[in-house]
Amino acid sequence: MSHVRKQALVIGNNADAPYHPLDAVQEQLRQILQDDFELTTSLDYDQLASGALEKYDLFISYTDRWEEAVSAEQAAGLLTYVANGGGLLVVHNGISLQVRPELAQLIGAKFIEHPPYTELEFGVAVDSGGASHPVVEGIEPFTLAEEPYRLEFDPFCAKKVLLTYRHEGQDWPAAWAHSYGLGKVVFLMPGHHLPSFQHPEVAKLLRGGAKWAAKAK
Repeated sequence: MSHVRKQALVIGNNADAPYHPLDAVQEQLRQILQDDFELTTSLDYDQLASGALEKYDLFISYTDRWEEAVSAEQAAGLLTYVANGGGLLVVHNGISLQVRPELAQLIGAKFIEHPPYTELEFGVAVDSGGASHPVVEGIEPFTLAEEPYRLEFDPFCAKKVLLTYRHEGQDWPAAWAHSYGLGKVVFLMPGHHLPSFQHPEVAKLLRGGAKWAAKAK
C-alpha cells in the first residue's frame, strides 16, 4: 500500500516581516517534511477563521504578528481546531500569536525578550524527562547561531520541556510539547532564518514535532 502523506498548512508573513519572511524558509521546510506531509503555504489569516483548518492534519505557525493581534474569529477558529484534535507546531516567531492572550495560553508561554543573536549550545532536556519524548528522538547536542528567546510559561498549562539552550551560564527552554483538549501543541525555538532550517538537528526537530502533533488517523 502506498504511503499517504498528511496535509499541513503554514501561515506566515513576507513584506511585513523583514526578519522572518515565510518565503525565505518555506521551500526548505517543504523539503524537511516532504516524506510525511504535503505542505501548503499561505499569508491568509482568514483561513484560521473560515473552518479551512479542518481539512489539515497540522497547522504550522511561522506568523509575524507582534504588532497586530489576529482577530477574535481567527483565534477562535484555531482554538477550536486544536481542541477538536488538530495539531499545532509553533516555530520561532510563530509565537507572535501570543498578542491574542487566549493563543498565548494555547501555546503555553509567551515571548519576553531575546539577547543579541549568538552561538548557542542546544541539548535534550534530560531533567524534565524530555529525552523519552518522540519529538526529540535521535537528537544529538548541537550548536547553532540563533536568537536566544526568553519565555514566560503559562502556569495553567502542563507542558514537558524537551530541549534547552545554554546562554550566559544558564539553561533556558527551547522546545516543549503538551496536549490541548484532543489536540497537541509543540513549540520549537530554532527558526530565525534559513540557516537554522538547514541544520540537520533542527530538521529532525521539525520532523519530530510535526509528526507528533499532527492529527491521528
